[in-house]
Amino acid sequence: MQVFKTKKELIDTLSANVSTSKSLGLVPTMGALHKGHISLIDKANKENNTVVVSIFVNPTQFNNQEDLEKYPKTLEKDIALIKTVSDQIIIYSPSIKEIYDGNVASENYNFGELASVMEGEFRAGHFNGVGTIVEELLTSVKPNKAYFGEKDFQQLQIINKLVQLKKIPVEIIGCPIVREENGLAMSSRNERLSKKTRNDASFIYKTLQNAKIKFGTKSALEVINWVESEFLKKENFKLEYFQIAETTTLTPIEKKIKNKKYRAFIAVFVDDVRLIDNIAL
Repeated sequence: MQVFKTKKELIDTLSANVSTSKSLGLVPTMGALHKGHISLIDKANKENNTVVVSIFVNPTQFNNQEDLEKYPKTLEKDIALIKTVSDQIIIYSPSIKEIYDGNVASENYNFGELASVMEGEFRAGHFNGVGTIVEELLTSVKPNKAYFGEKDFQQLQIINKLVQLKKIPVEIIGCPIVREENGLAMSSRNERLSKKTRNDASFIYKTLQNAKIKFGTKSALEVINWVESEFLKKENFKLEYFQIAETTTLTPIEKKIKNKKYRAFIAVFVDDVRLIDNIAL
């Protein structure tokens, strides 16, 4: 298992060992790995000759300093977990200084409406931070394929837009949400929940499932109102947003249009831990 801290070491190793005829996969993460991450790494390992997993808690995508400080950092545990997939995977775990060289600031991108709704509305500057680190990784590692989870579905669409804007030659692969036994979407933030609250948080996915059923016979507004009323009944749950949007553009729904595809998106604070999820409708 090779673990690199600097871009130069990583690039030198890739240049020496990855020929143009072989496929290179990249799985960007912020560490605190769980089965969701491992599913991405396993898929990348099956589809590529070489895989790089980056572990970097990116400060520019946090609009809340307390959230950044509380984000779990478990590098040794992460390395051990990656080894369960393969001990040939390359790990890139740079410092903030290595990535930002003393200037911790985001680039500015024109992601259009994709970045103005949902996460973009409630987390100012978040997607500029995401774009900055993902562009840095894609242009440094130069993978043929890069893998992202659909739990962060809006982020996945932003990254597709980034690749288009910057003309980066990479295939972006979205991978299904991995869930805990109770349906809660796997997230590094789940570790901050008590055992009881973690179990209670299954309510989020159950509500999404019921919203999907209701969307078959009711208007979008009726579904949105129903979800909002359900969360008002739940102590310790604070609904930040529930939105139904067109899948590709993420334009919020006004009226259902036949043959268009929609997803429901949700963000909830559970005992002050922010959780997100989504479901295809």
